[in-house]
Amino acid sequence: MLPLLAIVLIAFTWACSDSKERYMDLSTGKTIEVEKDEKTGFMVIKGSDEPLYIYVDTKKNDTIYAKTGKVINGHVILSANKQYIYDEDQEFKSEVTGGAEYKDGDYKVEVEKDGDTKTKNGDTKVKVDGETGERKVKKD
Repeated sequence: MLPLLAIVLIAFTWACSDSKERYMDLSTGKTIEVEKDEKTGFMVIKGSDEPLYIYVDTKKNDTIYAKTGKVINGHVILSANKQYIYDEDQEFKSEVTGGAEYKDGDYKVEVEKDGDTKTKNGDTKVKVDGETGERKVKKD
C-alpha cells in the first residue's frame, strides 16, 4: 500500500511542477506560468499581470506571440540590441532596421537610418533623399 501512495504522490508532485515549467519567457529565459488578461486579451505572467511579448511552449516546442496567441515559429529575429522580435510586429521593426516603418493596408512609409523616406500609397511610390531633399515619384 505504501509504494502505491508514494507513486501517487510523486506523480502528483511531478504533474504540478511540470505545469509551472511548461512556458518560458523568451526575453528572460525564465520559466513562467501564463494566463490571459481579461482586460486586454493578451497573455501575461500569472499572478503579476506582467505583460508578455513572446513566450515558448516547451511541451509543443512552439514560439507564441502573446498579443494574439499566434504560433510564430521561424518568425523571431534577434535585434541589434539583443532583443527577440516578431518579424511582423510593426512596433518593433524599427529596432531591427534602425529606422522606422509604418504600414496600413496599401499605405506604407519607411524612414531609413540615413534619413531617406519611402512612401507607397496604392500604385504611387515617392522616394525622398534625406540629405538633398530630392524627390522621385513613380506610378505603376
